[in-house]
Amino acid sequence: MALELSLSTEARAQRDDVYDTVIIGGGPAGLSAALYAARAKLRTVVLDMNPRAGALAATSLIVNYPGVPEELSGAELLERFRRQAESFGAEIVQAQVLSTDLASDPKLVFASTGVYKARTVIIASGALGRKASIPGEAEFLGKGVSYCAPCDAAFFQDKEVAVIGNSEAMPDELAVIARFARTIYLIPRGRLTEEQAARVAEFANVRLMESARPVRIVGERTVTGVELDVGGETERLPVSGVFVYLKGNRPMTSFVDASVKLNEDGCIEVDPRDHSTSQPGVYAVGDVVCSEARQAVIAAAQGALAGLAVDKYVRQAKRIRQQWN
Repeated sequence: MALELSLSTEARAQRDDVYDTVIIGGGPAGLSAALYAARAKLRTVVLDMNPRAGALAATSLIVNYPGVPEELSGAELLERFRRQAESFGAEIVQAQVLSTDLASDPKLVFASTGVYKARTVIIASGALGRKASIPGEAEFLGKGVSYCAPCDAAFFQDKEVAVIGNSEAMPDELAVIARFARTIYLIPRGRLTEEQAARVAEFANVRLMESARPVRIVGERTVTGVELDVGGETERLPVSGVFVYLKGNRPMTSFVDASVKLNEDGCIEVDPRDHSTSQPGVYAVGDVVCSEARQAVIAAAQGALAGLAVDKYVRQAKRIRQQWN
């Protein structure tokens, strides 16, 4: 099924006007928030890193979503969420959020497509993040190690790079890297799916190394190579950059500034009544708040609550406005 996403231009992202709300994340929580915010006539944009990434998008079969009796995939259910949110006027932009200034007025969200200004922000980025697990990964982050092809691929024009991992986002990221790098060594850490293998085969400059295991990222001031275990032997692969796309289940909060309080597990702390955070005008929903029960319907309900709360905040009202019809 083709996933249709409304793509904006950088000029749109950097214009001087301000959104009523910027929603970070295009899963069930973020898209439900977008539906309710847009239906309240708030100017709403969703920044979705990749429509194929996320826990729901990776689910092959859904049979227990209320009101949807037929069997369908998580990706198909998300596409219904998107169409409904867009029908009320929400914009959906494929972009990776890099950092935020949530204490400023207006609030600033720095993304791969530009800078977005907003009166409120809803964080719905999910829990597919991970701690740096490869020796040298954290040390060389920003010095040759990257998690964002649209952000950094251009720095490796005509150079050799490694791509480690086979997350859902990897094929799309690989397509960007392939425009710039001379040679890409793909070290997937596990077998590729048939769909991933077909996508990888499209790029003549990709060298697939399924039998290799990354041991260490090495360098001096910047990355100079990757040490690999190939059949029990250690080999050093000379590369200038390493893009890492490994799967994980930690809350994705690396872009969240210090004005938003996290707990010791890295989850965003919220008021359960409206999912507001420690920073006024900022809300968090879905897996990023680490609810005990992680179900699409619960994430959607949290998103709806945050969308209603944003409407209340923007209107400076005393009560949430119900959307019965």
